[in-house]
Amino acid sequence: AAKVLNGKTARFLEKTMPPVLFVMLDGVRPDAIEIANCPNLNALRSRGASTMCAQSVMPCITLPCHTSIFHSVPPSRHGITSNDWHPMARPLPGLVDLAGNAAMKTAFFYNWEPLRDINRPGSLGFSFFRSTAYQLDGDDELAHEAARRIPADRPDFAFLYFGTVDSSGHVFGWMSKEYLAQLERVDSLLGSVLSVLPADYTVIVQADHGGHARIHGEDIPEDMTVPWLAAGPGIKAGHEIASPVSLLDTAPTTARVLGLTPHAHWEGKAVEEIFA
Repeated sequence: AAKVLNGKTARFLEKTMPPVLFVMLDGVRPDAIEIANCPNLNALRSRGASTMCAQSVMPCITLPCHTSIFHSVPPSRHGITSNDWHPMARPLPGLVDLAGNAAMKTAFFYNWEPLRDINRPGSLGFSFFRSTAYQLDGDDELAHEAARRIPADRPDFAFLYFGTVDSSGHVFGWMSKEYLAQLERVDSLLGSVLSVLPADYTVIVQADHGGHARIHGEDIPEDMTVPWLAAGPGIKAGHEIASPVSLLDTAPTTARVLGLTPHAHWEGKAVEEIFA
């Protein structure tokens, strides 16, 4: 358990705990990865552990999903059920709050503005935001900035959010040629970040929800089934995860890598199966 008592403990943690890059592919369906040309995502699957059957939460909408991902409780617990932010019904600390309290360096790179409220004030060390999630090239600058800053700053926890595939789904339709082309573009951007990422980083990649037609939010497999991947030091290579994985499991799994103790009220569990 990571309990920071003084600066010396903080420096010890920085040296011994593997850092994490957490990548969100908003709106990416697992079957889209199978169809599109995604060499970087497929390479991650080959060198890590993955499942194409992870489950989202209801309502499977971006802000409720992210609140559940970072706080490891379902919307019925945190009370955020739309993309209009309001304070949690029953507040509890999230992943970045725990990392910040442990004097870890944290960083966010994102292009969808409501995500600024995922963490409590004072817990986030660096934030890069540009409102570009609805542009075809909207993820390009994020990837460039992440590739520049992460190797230089070496945050203990970095979150990189790609929002344009979801936007393409809403405009052109999920699984349309335009949607798949945007996923291929994002896969290439992901590759540019991974190519400069220090080797000691653990990488976790997932989606928050899928989609069908031009919408999402329904309790159907097309909307609820998401990819979930992890790779890095101590992660099994080429491993297909057999146990069920939920959005609620991401924060406890990341906390395990970082050496943090999950909050007592988190409802997810670390995906122990992935660890060698």
